[in-house]
Amino acid sequence: MGRGKLRIYLGAAPGVGKTYAMLSEAHRRVERGTDCVVAFVEHHGRARTEVLLRGLEQVPRREIEYRGAAFTELDLDAVLARRPRVALVDELAHTNVPGVRNAKRWQDVEELLAAGIDVVSTVNIQHLESLGDVVESITGVRQRETVPDEVVRRADQIELVDMSPQALRRRMAHGNIYQPDKVDAALSNYFRPGNLTALRELALLWVADRADEYLQQYRSEHRVSKIWGSRERIVVGLTGGPEGRTLIRRAARLAEKGAGGEVLAVYIARSDGLTSASPKELAVQRTLVEDLGGTFHHVLGEDIPAALLDFARGVNATQIVLGSSRRKTWQYVFGPGVGATVARESGPDLDVHIVTHEEVAKGRGLPVARGARLGRSRIVWGWFAGLGGPVLLTLLLSTVHLGLANDVLLYLALTVAAALLGGLYPALASAAVGSLLLNWFFTPPVNRITIADPRNMLALAIFVGVALSVASVVDLAARRTHQAARLRAESEILSFLAGDVLRGETSLETLLERVRETFGMESAALLEREGDLAPWTCAGRAGSGPPVDRPEDADVDMPVGDHMALALTGRVLPAEDRRVLAAFAAQAAVVLDRRRLREEADRARALAEGNRIRTALLAAVSHDLRTPLAGIKAAVTSLRSDDVAWSEEDQAELLEGIEEGADRLDHLVGNLLDMSRLQTGTVTPLIREIDVDEVVPMALGGVPEGSAELDIPETLPMVAVDAGLLERAMANLVENAVKYSPDDRTVLVAASALADRVEVRVVDRGPGVPDEAKDRIFEPFQRYGDAPRGAGVGLGLAVARGFAEAMGGTLNAEDTPGGGLTMVLTLRAVGASASTPRPATAERQAAG
Repeated sequence: MGRGKLRIYLGAAPGVGKTYAMLSEAHRRVERGTDCVVAFVEHHGRARTEVLLRGLEQVPRREIEYRGAAFTELDLDAVLARRPRVALVDELAHTNVPGVRNAKRWQDVEELLAAGIDVVSTVNIQHLESLGDVVESITGVRQRETVPDEVVRRADQIELVDMSPQALRRRMAHGNIYQPDKVDAALSNYFRPGNLTALRELALLWVADRADEYLQQYRSEHRVSKIWGSRERIVVGLTGGPEGRTLIRRAARLAEKGAGGEVLAVYIARSDGLTSASPKELAVQRTLVEDLGGTFHHVLGEDIPAALLDFARGVNATQIVLGSSRRKTWQYVFGPGVGATVARESGPDLDVHIVTHEEVAKGRGLPVARGARLGRSRIVWGWFAGLGGPVLLTLLLSTVHLGLANDVLLYLALTVAAALLGGLYPALASAAVGSLLLNWFFTPPVNRITIADPRNMLALAIFVGVALSVASVVDLAARRTHQAARLRAESEILSFLAGDVLRGETSLETLLERVRETFGMESAALLEREGDLAPWTCAGRAGSGPPVDRPEDADVDMPVGDHMALALTGRVLPAEDRRVLAAFAAQAAVVLDRRRLREEADRARALAEGNRIRTALLAAVSHDLRTPLAGIKAAVTSLRSDDVAWSEEDQAELLEGIEEGADRLDHLVGNLLDMSRLQTGTVTPLIREIDVDEVVPMALGGVPEGSAELDIPETLPMVAVDAGLLERAMANLVENAVKYSPDDRTVLVAASALADRVEVRVVDRGPGVPDEAKDRIFEPFQRYGDAPRGAGVGLGLAVARGFAEAMGGTLNAEDTPGGGLTMVLTLRAVGASASTPRPATAERQAAG
């Protein structure tokens, strides 16, 4: 049987009607003949919710006695034995009473889903783990019961149960949510209108983000390129001019008018004729858009309108914001401009906003150019002037006789115009055609190819020379302009690359995503290999294109050294783009080296930590071990003294002190040796199958009788552990719990099975440990609070965690409900699929 499906009713606050909606759905399913049962539903005394429970089969709850009180929890085994088609499980984030198999109800739900049972559940937005800090800042209340976001995100269906704050407060005032004695306090604290409005916004935005993920996944899977206006995404086209700030703020205001609006600013660097973009101004605009909650994108495109529209459709944008053109009126002879072109080609699915600003018609740094160096339209006009112009001029001069000198000057002017418009080749064509027409129609003898007067021959030669010179100069200027624009584009791309490094955006994946976005590719990957004959491996990848196993399989590959290459898929890049790509590739290699250096530094820190541990061991020997030795020596010296006649009671007391000092010394030496072996990696656990109840009771021998009680069922599965390491780890945990637990409260050692593992919990009623210190207490030589030096060297918990990890288990600390600390030791049950425990620590078959 496959995995069951999970449906979640999500609400912004208690009382919005999640449980009511869940029970209503259950009645609809039962009416359709679905086998649906109530596994656990809490009606909280709400009459209308309680009425809906009637007519539905309810699985009896499990009754548990805890701290002298009776509690009821979901009976997971009963539901699994019943095996309904659908089970209703209320309050997904609920924390179970200690003694139940799972610590959290969502873990119970995971078991039901794994068994093929569909589950319908409820949860409030404030119980999502990632929103804990946000909810606390809004309400002032820290949510102790949370559920991981990923659990909710994996749900097959999420339905928002919404209610306005005013309606929810009315329900509260009418006594439909809490008991009458709690209504006033709730309305004046948690259920204030501002709190409810903020929580409602959180719920709406979270569900909207989830829906957006579904939509993007669907569009990607079905290759949908048409824009779906399901959410306002506003693309701002930036030129690098000062008007960009106005456009960004205008787009931000447009985004605020629609819930969940998103602003994406994009600057398109063109390789054949950039406008005069200021890198400093672009940096300011990038900071501005990020401060307003948007994102900045830098894209390389040959045709700015086409690149802008491709980007907008790629991100499923709904609007484009552009500024009014800064070109002067005469510059429109070179084309309609970016704004007009984008508006014409955007189609019905994209709205284009042209925003006025103070820089309108103040001119641009360079004329607009598209396609080739001089522009496609200029070249066309150049050829027309070079070929058609001499013919038209000949027809004109046939009716008006101005003399040969004037005719030559007119043909020369026409050749210069062809050179200015189209460059070298149209000018050459104009000079050739013009010289032939001059010779045939206007140079004596006319209508003949010969020239009678040598001076006319010189005039024609000068005409051709001037024409060639002007054409060469214009072509050279165009070439230099193109090169300057290309270098400017490259410098801006590289400046943004350097800016990313300075801002700390140095992760390999981030850099590869920048490469993919800049060059408009489907995917980018950094490949490497150890030698010339070794296979290629992928060090990092970005994008959704097909994976590349070799650089030769990519559309573009850029070598980086002898054994590394940057591979791109999507299209073939022109040769002039490869220089910028080479800079990206070199930076990717640097980032990869830096990441590996950080890993080496981490390993060096680990070695340094080992040295610190050894130094601390010596310090511990100098004090903590000397104290029991001094006590033993003093007691032995006193007993051997002939000057004092000791009574039997005195002798017994001295012998008891010797025994206590020896025990304490044995315990300290054992922990020191264990920690030393853990740090040097010389423990190889001897794993075998044992019962937990065979080992754990032996760990209680070092604590006073009656200070700890056991609750270990005989039905637990066997675990794969090293018996000696487990005993030593449990002994340290129990001794630590007894040390901090009040004298009148016993420590509880309980075990339970959870899926493919067994959890052993050591529960104390001491002062507890703050959340920020829970990991620190497992570090070597850590004493919590004001523990005296005689309390030990602070190795017990560090040794326990080291032994747990050596056996393939984990050890973590949790708060005890009602106060105190609970140590949770998780072990692998026999038959569970898991990796072989890593050899972490001291070779031993028993820890005594």
